[in-house]
Amino acid sequence: MDPPPPVRPAGETSQTLDRGLRLLHLVADAPGGLTVTEAANRLGIGRAAVYRLVTPLAGHGMLRRDTDGRLRLGAGVLQLARRAQPLLAEGALPALRRLAEQAGATAHLTVVEGGEGVALAVVEPSWTSFHVAYRTGARHPLERGAAGQAILAGRTGAAGPVSTVGELQPGAYGVAAPVLGVPGLEASVGVVALAPLDTDAVGAQVLAAATAVAAALR
Repeated sequence: MDPPPPVRPAGETSQTLDRGLRLLHLVADAPGGLTVTEAANRLGIGRAAVYRLVTPLAGHGMLRRDTDGRLRLGAGVLQLARRAQPLLAEGALPALRRLAEQAGATAHLTVVEGGEGVALAVVEPSWTSFHVAYRTGARHPLERGAAGQAILAGRTGAAGPVSTVGELQPGAYGVAAPVLGVPGLEASVGVVALAPLDTDAVGAQVLAAATAVAAALR
């Protein structure tokens, strides 16, 4: 019978977990990846300690080392993110329903995935004769459309609504605002319509919805 694994003090286990999570955040914030030395310097620990963190994280697919030996996020992080997406959508739906009915336009929650904006949840208004059909899962560059531009604005701390015309679909009008204050989430809430929108009134509604979504997801 194999001997039982050594029992680590609770404080040591918590410290290891904290360092592992901090390492994941550091790598996630480094587009070009991190060397072990860079990670050690930023964590304030030795290279050997970083290697001890990397081994189990790589085993679970959370980290990987590229051909240059730099640490990068692994596919396991994407798998966790995809499993969390239904929970995000569920939490956002009440605010999206209110927004769609108020604005008379298709409301959506857009999140960042792979450097693009992805429509995670879409709600259409119930009382309009015509509205934009916006497919859940639709992807677009962050630089195009109100949803992506709102996310980019949110990266600078700007919370105000963003409006665009015809950038993703000819003749479509969009207004969106970033979802701020939810750790690990880059997202926006917005509406899209076939007719011009009152940017002041709808902008206020979108901003209120984005605030409500952030509160629901914290």
